[in-house]
Amino acid sequence: MASGVLIFSSCSEEWLEPKPLSFYAPENTFNQASGLWGAMVACERNLRHELTGDGAPILTEHIFSEVAVEGTTDKSGPAQDMNKLITPDANLNSVNTNRIGWYWYEGFKGIKYANVVVSRIDEPQDYESEEERNHILGTAYFHRAMRYYRLTHQFGDVPLILEEINSPKLDFYSTDRKVILRKLKEDLEFAEQWVPEYMDRGRVPKGAVQHLLIKVNLALGEFDDAIAVANRLIDGGTYELMTERFGAVDSYPERDVIWDLHRPENKSISANKEAILMVMDRINVEGNSGGISSMRQAVPFYSRNINTPTGNKGTSDQPGIDIDLVNTYGRGIGRLRGTWYHQSMIWDDEKDLRHAPGNWMTMEDLVYNNPDIKDSDPYYGEPLQMRNDDGVVLLNDTIRCWFDWPHYKVFIPDPENNQPRGGNSDWYIFRLAESYLLRAEAYYWKGDLQNAAADINAVRTRAHCDPYTAAEINIGSILDERARELFYEEPRKTELTRVSYIFALTGKVAYNGKSYNEENFSDENFYFDRMMEKTDYYNKGVYTIHGDTYTLSPYHVLWPVPADAINSNTRGKINQNKGYAGYENNIPPRNSIEEGL
Repeated sequence: MASGVLIFSSCSEEWLEPKPLSFYAPENTFNQASGLWGAMVACERNLRHELTGDGAPILTEHIFSEVAVEGTTDKSGPAQDMNKLITPDANLNSVNTNRIGWYWYEGFKGIKYANVVVSRIDEPQDYESEEERNHILGTAYFHRAMRYYRLTHQFGDVPLILEEINSPKLDFYSTDRKVILRKLKEDLEFAEQWVPEYMDRGRVPKGAVQHLLIKVNLALGEFDDAIAVANRLIDGGTYELMTERFGAVDSYPERDVIWDLHRPENKSISANKEAILMVMDRINVEGNSGGISSMRQAVPFYSRNINTPTGNKGTSDQPGIDIDLVNTYGRGIGRLRGTWYHQSMIWDDEKDLRHAPGNWMTMEDLVYNNPDIKDSDPYYGEPLQMRNDDGVVLLNDTIRCWFDWPHYKVFIPDPENNQPRGGNSDWYIFRLAESYLLRAEAYYWKGDLQNAAADINAVRTRAHCDPYTAAEINIGSILDERARELFYEEPRKTELTRVSYIFALTGKVAYNGKSYNEENFSDENFYFDRMMEKTDYYNKGVYTIHGDTYTLSPYHVLWPVPADAINSNTRGKINQNKGYAGYENNIPPRNSIEEGL
């Protein structure tokens, strides 16, 4: 397949020195249906890598939202001072900075794999039926649509590639995102007809096609169509919210259904009727990723210099000691630092299982465990304290080392590491709880707050919360429920940008009293206003122990297109987003599929 400047990098993920590579020449196996399915396996693997490994890309989606900030505070480079660091020629693909570039290059890599199938769909002579052919094509359409849905909400207008590229190409042009979304809708409607309802976990079922189609319809402002698709998905009988305990209940007798829903051993079992689309990552299985690393990313760096009130180092991340915190909660480094919004503001019902003791952890739930002070410090074994009786802070980094977190969501046993980081686990890509929240959002845009409340309440009451009234529903309450339910699952920044685009498209007045438009989207948008309203970093001039200040601007609603992708495209024009160097060289994007090609 092509190495074109736009998309392709080496299989070893050496992104930092992009260079022209020879086109991948598809083998004769693509003359058989099994060969085309093999290309779909590559798409599935590509999806999994968003969630796995140290500094997984999904962290960048959260860090560019109101639920979390980048917590690495001891060096410059991580995505904190966005105004300074998020530029087209910056390091946009490193586990130590951000993974914006990963989304660009890997997004188009997934499109490449899907386009092999689309272009060669009629080559195999061994199809058992037209249904098999169209099933394969519909699956390829889904994977291509999945990448383009993300790219159009991360980068806006991007090149539209609808067929296999089998010769060097240096003349890509940006296409208007609405044109791309319209094509995605057409393809997904075809896929919905042909992709079966039941597929093995990790493969694409009809429900995944429908779930993505709901999002695309929302992005187009076609709310009636979004509701119609959601009705087919939610009311079709294939899926249901899990409201009773299930799976490995005997292993966790004191837990609840929320805990069960996020246990690795329960996510892909047939009893789990809520899972729609999964990525598969199993220990000791060929092709696995080496782990989710969720505890390393989302748990505070509690082992670093949290002192007792008597001045002794109070905490340890060593395994096998008398009070073994690291095997109970994992060794966190505080990379995904939850905001006050996610830790406190959204929790409006004390009965909420997602914020209940045991599922949700506070720093005061941990105790001083340093074995060196066991016999000398009276605070050994006592709950951690942020301050002593005189109000003196007992740690030198409250950003990275002191915050609450959803233990039930990120706790993944890790037998391969002495200090657990978060081991191998299947992971949700789409789950029915989000389908309900998407339908609620469609009802909101139409002004049907009664039905919007009913869908939100299906999710809320499962968590033992009191239901909302229609009068309490706005886009804020929907986004809050998404934050409660979908942390470390949803691509949060993508969804915030989608909502922001819809406000600009419709002119609907938001809960903050403002309306927006498409003409000055990068100058004034709902995304930035919500970030300033909800986060306690970018709006207060907070700085790290290294001296870096958290900054953000309205244009960060879209990420910069990597400069290498633009500069290497010598015979075409890939546009840069407003706010970034190179925007002044833009030309109008292609405004039809034919022109885009």
